[in-house]
Amino acid sequence: MRTDIGPDDLDDLLDRPVLAVLATRRANDDILLSPVWHEWRDGGFDVYTGGDDVKVRHVRRDPRVTIVVCEQEPPYRGIEVRGRARVEPTDAQTGRRIAARYIGDERADDWVGSDDVVIRIEPGSLRAWDFKDDYP
Repeated sequence: MRTDIGPDDLDDLLDRPVLAVLATRRANDDILLSPVWHEWRDGGFDVYTGGDDVKVRHVRRDPRVTIVVCEQEPPYRGIEVRGRARVEPTDAQTGRRIAARYIGDERADDWVGSDDVVIRIEPGSLRAWDFKDDYP
């Protein structure tokens, strides 16, 4: 397994519509794991969600998060980012672009709402891996 790699070494993984798993903290410090739509942009993750979503409430109270993207087939590439998140307003273009990655252009507008936000996650620490050397 290669572990001395970064996001640029993951080929197209971060361009594919692979669900990420976002870990946020509940008020009692338990962890909530949520599958999320995302995009890798400008050295961090943008997670698209509704403004009143539980994940947003968690991040506003405690910005410590972890997000993982990994594939389910060889070479089993993946990335984990731990950091502090912030909630940012978004525009319809960003929401549409992220939604289109997962459900296609023809249905993307149906998923864009006026109260949607982006949870921005920039790496505090980053870990990437693949098994490229193990799968010719």
